[in-house]
Amino acid sequence: MTEARGPAKKAPMREVLAKAAFQLFLERGFEQTTVDDIVARAGVGRRSFFRYFPSKEDAVFPDHESCLADMTAFLEAADGVDPVDAVCDAARIVLRMYATNPEFSVQRYRLTQEVPGLRTYELSVVRRYERTMAGYLRGRYADAEDGSLRAEVIAAAVVAAHNNALRSWLRSGGDGDAEAAVDHALELVREGWGSGADGGREAADGADEEVVVMVVSKRAPMWRVVQRVESALGQD
Repeated sequence: MTEARGPAKKAPMREVLAKAAFQLFLERGFEQTTVDDIVARAGVGRRSFFRYFPSKEDAVFPDHESCLADMTAFLEAADGVDPVDAVCDAARIVLRMYATNPEFSVQRYRLTQEVPGLRTYELSVVRRYERTMAGYLRGRYADAEDGSLRAEVIAAAVVAAHNNALRSWLRSGGDGDAEAAVDHALELVREGWGSGADGGREAADGADEEVVVMVVSKRAPMWRVVQRVESALGQD
């Protein structure tokens, strides 16, 4: 006996509108598509669109608000880890949003490159991610010298590294391992600004400042002085 199934669960209205909008953008072009076209395709009223999206541009990036909320929550809970590690891990939340649906991400990237207004909107979204990371870092570096400047520089570096690798992957059509590419790029930030980098600089500074003191006779020949110096430095 076949088990009876209930009606299929409807997709959330926000998702329905975003899907209808993006389909039309690809079919007709962004500029040629109106809000009336979108709601007609979705089968809802005009007011429904503006309940979920303030503009057409917002419908192209329906997932960024929830992603930004996830990043904010992640950083709020990341007090016990290295600050640079935390913001690098936060950037990976954005990456996973793109990598979850490669086909959509690649199509959106191409559409964004064709429409200047969408490119401007995307930059404003990226800036919101950067401000979120910088705000977290300012709190962690509040007692450090140049803490605010350090926060801004590290946040900008994380965004630049993440976006460079992500866009290379998108330009390739979604080929290859996006996570590996972004991890490689973020590792450069960790090497330059992470806790290991500070320790490395301190060790290097200490090596540069090492001093050897010896006493030799004023009448000793130079070759003997050089021999004593080489011996003290452990050189053959």
